[in-house]
Amino acid sequence: MATIGCRDKTFANIEALIFDKDGTLEDSQTFLLTVGQQRSRLIDAKVPGVGDPLLMAFGIAENTLDPTGLMAVGSRRENEIAAAAYVAETGRSWFDATVIAKAAFDEVDQHFQKIAETSPLFAGSLEVLKFLQDAGLKLAILSADSTEGVKAFVERHQLGDYIQLSMGVEQEQTKPDPALFVQTCQALGVDPAFTLMVGDSAGDIEMAQQAGAAGTMGISWGATAANLEKADVVISQLDEIHILPA
Repeated sequence: MATIGCRDKTFANIEALIFDKDGTLEDSQTFLLTVGQQRSRLIDAKVPGVGDPLLMAFGIAENTLDPTGLMAVGSRRENEIAAAAYVAETGRSWFDATVIAKAAFDEVDQHFQKIAETSPLFAGSLEVLKFLQDAGLKLAILSADSTEGVKAFVERHQLGDYIQLSMGVEQEQTKPDPALFVQTCQALGVDPAFTLMVGDSAGDIEMAQQAGAAGTMGISWGATAANLEKADVVISQLDEIHILPA
């Protein structure tokens, strides 16, 4: 166990840290913006007039991505259901709407897989993960992305030596359901009461707190952090996490 210090907060008896992915470890805002725009464009080509409302639903306006919006914090399934709902509003059957939305999402996924489009790690993230792992702490990623997507992220950035567990969201379950945090802790072999959550969204914070986590760290990477006001501590970058002497 370790004592973690972060600004004016101290967390004792910590065995593990669970990190969000997008916006926490991965600087994915530009990538997610592009994905949302392409999804909207493809759906609008099938159902004219839906594109602009879809962009708003995704949290995209004037070529910027709302870090608290659906595209930034929602799972793929949540985004796909939202897209289908807008298509259905035009009078299409729900079955047709879901088929159109899924086809557009799949086409965008295939495009980015072919060109190996990736988002970079935030500066210093690798060094902090190595530091924490070397100190004997267990590290996991719990993301609104799919488990397959999380594992691909770990492989792309060669984090396998530091991340013991890669977890994503499948089917109906999504953040801020505390069961996700509990399940991640169980798979990691730790108790939530000895585990810290590090994330960039209110959903990350609420999920961990409801699950009985030892503490929550919101990370803003220098952006406005109003959505993280319920976190135990808010940091601007990962290297503000320190291990204190016993």
